[in-house]
Amino acid sequence: MSKYWKLKPIPESVMHESIGCCADLPFPLARALALRNLHDADEIKEFLTPRLSNLTDPFLLPDMKKAVFRIWEAIDTGEIITVFGDYDVDGVTSTALLNRILSALGATVKPFIPSRLNEGYGLSQEALERCLQEHQTSLLITVDCGVNAVDGVGYAQSHGVDVIVTDHHEPDEQVAPAFALINPKLGTIPALENLSGVGVVFKLAHALLKVGRERGNLVSDQIDLRDYLDLVALGTVTDLVPLSGENRIIVRHGLAQLNRTKWEGLRALKAVAGICDEVDTYHLGFQLGPRINAVGRIGQPMQALRLLVTDDPAEAREIAELLDRTNIERRKIESNMAEQAFAEIDAFFDPEQHFGLVVAQKEWHPGVVGIVASRISRHYNRPAIVMGIDSEGKVQGSCRSIDAFDVLEGLRTCEEWLIQFGGHKMAAGLSLSIDSLEAFKRAFNLAAAAKLKSCNLAPIQHIDSTILGTELDGSFYEQLKQMSPFGQNNSEPIWALQKVEISGRPFVVGKKHLKLTVSVKGRKFEAIAFNYPLDRLPSGKLDIAFTLNENRWKGRIRLQLQIKDIRPAQALEI
Repeated sequence: MSKYWKLKPIPESVMHESIGCCADLPFPLARALALRNLHDADEIKEFLTPRLSNLTDPFLLPDMKKAVFRIWEAIDTGEIITVFGDYDVDGVTSTALLNRILSALGATVKPFIPSRLNEGYGLSQEALERCLQEHQTSLLITVDCGVNAVDGVGYAQSHGVDVIVTDHHEPDEQVAPAFALINPKLGTIPALENLSGVGVVFKLAHALLKVGRERGNLVSDQIDLRDYLDLVALGTVTDLVPLSGENRIIVRHGLAQLNRTKWEGLRALKAVAGICDEVDTYHLGFQLGPRINAVGRIGQPMQALRLLVTDDPAEAREIAELLDRTNIERRKIESNMAEQAFAEIDAFFDPEQHFGLVVAQKEWHPGVVGIVASRISRHYNRPAIVMGIDSEGKVQGSCRSIDAFDVLEGLRTCEEWLIQFGGHKMAAGLSLSIDSLEAFKRAFNLAAAAKLKSCNLAPIQHIDSTILGTELDGSFYEQLKQMSPFGQNNSEPIWALQKVEISGRPFVVGKKHLKLTVSVKGRKFEAIAFNYPLDRLPSGKLDIAFTLNENRWKGRIRLQLQIKDIRPAQALEI
C-alpha cells in the first residue's frame, strides 16, 4: 500500500522557542528536538545528557517503606522469599534483578515463573498451587504482575503467605489486597508513571540498599546498582514503555553498562546473537529480547531466568544456544502461521468492506498469535485478531490495533460473543467458543467499520524534517546520537532527502534487500532499503525517507541511509 508522506507539524510559537535554544545545532536536529516538546535550554540539556543523579527517591512510590521493612525482616530471620515473575522479557529481567539483589543481601530466595501454556499469566490458581507447594514460602514478591490479582493474592494470604506486589500495569477499581502494593500508577508522581516492571524492581532494589546502608549492613555498601542497569534497560526497551524521563536515563546508562556487562548470561546472549559492536535499542528489541521471549512463548521461561542469574560461563553459553535454537523454531512457527493467515485474508479482503480482520485456525500456537496479529495489522493498517482453535473447540488469541481504533472498546461492543477478554487500546487478548466465531467476526468488523469507514487508512510516512545533502556528515551523526536511546515515544528521527538521483546501478543483497547509491547536488550516499523489490524502484528524480546509521564493514565506517520509503519527487505536505 502506497504511503502518504506528511511532515510532522510544530506550532509556530514552540518552533521559535526551541530553535532559539538550539542555535548551535543544524536546523533538522533542532526541529526534531522541538517535536519532542523540549522548549528551553535546561530541558534540552537534560534530554541530551541524562544523568543518574536525576533519578527520583524510590520512597516516593506507594507502599515502598512498608515493603522494604518487611523484606529486611525476612532476610534477618531467614524466611524463604519467593520472587514470582512473568514469562516475557520485562518479567524475566525483573525476576533476575530482584533474585540477584536479594541473594547478594543474604536472603534465602527462590524464583518462580509460571508456564504460559499450562498456567497462564500472573497469579493464577494453577501457578500459585504449584509455587506454594514447591517453595514453602512465607513471603511472596510479585514482579511485573499482580496489581489486579484479587483472588490470587487472597489465596496466597489464606495459606499464611504475605504478598508484596510490584507491578506497573493499569489498576482496576478493585486492586489486589496485598501486604504492600508498589505500582507507580497508584502514586502521585507523574515522572514515575511510565516505569516498566523491571524499572519498579530497580526502585525497590534502590530502596532496599538505602535502608541497608542506614542499618550498617556492609553488603549494602558493596553493591553498585549501576552493574544491574543492563538488565533494567533490556526489560524497559522490550516492554515498549516510553523512553522519556526516568526510563530514558535508565536505558542510556544501561546500554553503556551492557557494552561492558559483568553478567555471563548477557555476554553469552550477545555472542549467539552475533553482536560485536556497541549495543543500542535495536539490539535489545530485535536480537536479545526475542531470544528471551521465545522460551516464554514456546518453551520454558525458567531457562531464560537461569541464563540471567548464572555466573558459570559454560552454563551461560549452553543456555544461550538453547534460547537461540528456540527463537529459530519460534520464527519458523511464526512464518508458517503468517503465511496461512495472509493467504486467508487475501482471499476475501476488500478494503471498502473489511475494517476489522479476524482469522482463526486449528493448532495455531497460542504463544505466537500476537506476533502474527501485529504483522497483519501493520500490513493492512487495520485492527487484527489472530486466534488458535484447540481440540475442545475453544478459540483463543490476541488483538493488535492501529492508533485510530481502540481495540478494547471494540471488543466490549462484541462482549456477548466472548468468554473472556482484556488488555488496552492497542493490544488485547480474548477467548470464545467456536460456535460464536463467525458471529464474532461479523460483529468485530462492524465495530471497526463504525470507527474507521470515514478514515483514510492509507499508511502515513511521518517525516521529522527535510534535510540537505550538505548537512549529512559525521558531525551531524554524532549530534544525532545524543538524542538516543530511540524507542517508544522517542522514535528515531526520519529525514527526507528530496530530488535525489540514483548513481550507478542498484543491486539486490540477501535475496530481498535493495542496495543503492543516491546523489544529491554532487554528494553521494550509500543507502539500503530492506525488503524492497528492485522492480518497485521509481524512475527519475526521487524523494527518500530514511534514518541515518553507520555501516561497519571490514574496519571501515561509513554513513548509510536506511530507507523507509521511496517515491517520485514531489512537494512534501505539512
